[in-house]
Amino acid sequence: MHQLNLATIFYLVVATALWAGNAIAGRLLVGTISPITLSTVRWGLAALILLPFGWRIFKRDSALWQNKTRFVFLGLFGVGSYNALLYLALQTSTPINVTLIGASMPIWMLLIGTVFYKVHPTFLQIIGAVVSLFGVALVLTRGEISALLSMQLVSGDLLIMLATILWAAYSWMLSHPGKSPERQWPWADFLMAQILVGLVWTLFFDSFEMARGHAFLNLNLFSASLILFVAIGPSLIAYRCWGLGVHGAGPTVAAFFANLIPLFTALLSAAMLGEPPKLFHGLAFALIVTGILVSSSKAKVNKSKVS
Repeated sequence: MHQLNLATIFYLVVATALWAGNAIAGRLLVGTISPITLSTVRWGLAALILLPFGWRIFKRDSALWQNKTRFVFLGLFGVGSYNALLYLALQTSTPINVTLIGASMPIWMLLIGTVFYKVHPTFLQIIGAVVSLFGVALVLTRGEISALLSMQLVSGDLLIMLATILWAAYSWMLSHPGKSPERQWPWADFLMAQILVGLVWTLFFDSFEMARGHAFLNLNLFSASLILFVAIGPSLIAYRCWGLGVHGAGPTVAAFFANLIPLFTALLSAAMLGEPPKLFHGLAFALIVTGILVSSSKAKVNKSKVS
């Protein structure tokens, strides 16, 4: 049974804080390394760092080979596509906008759970998701809701929306009933399997960037430090914490914690990028938090009834 305890809260908060740092790092690296190449280098380094702990998946009797289809999609949704789309989005959008649009995750989590896993949302969860959606709409329109009918979206906004949908699918796959080998495997093996498959997908995407002549890499001490950070913090540590958090709280409740990313990102942007949040960012965040409170309050009521 899913239970939201202090350990689970800690895991989810650590993951979201590190992913906020990833958005900032990705923005700082614009012009230094092309987006898909950044994703390739990031996961290549993460695989090398994790190799001494997760080498067992290369053995012939590894459970990876009995779960190939599952890992193809886990690697595509959670590692390959999501991160490539995130770095592409940061080419034209800001870290605050990217993370606030990602706050629509509870909506996609509820939809995917209903359609593919037959987990139907409660009335208050739907209300909370709709309130959060208004917050996302506030970001998409740059604070002018009346512009919805004539708005022209920045391409980065659309890319991060797609990435969010894929991440919601990935989170549901992590907690698929009866198909959770990660609960039985050493954690490093399970994460290594995802990273390796995701790296293959990323290399595939990177081949198109290179073929078009858009791939580039200009390293210096600062950019190398940022790349090393995203390979360790937002990759290894955050993915491990998110997996533990999803198992503890369930994918739907975990999705609400992902809405902390805009708060952390706004604080980091103000400190590092000279992009302080504007009034509409604050209003959007207030709507998102309201949606979280409404949805999670229902979850508490349900848990009290079960107990």
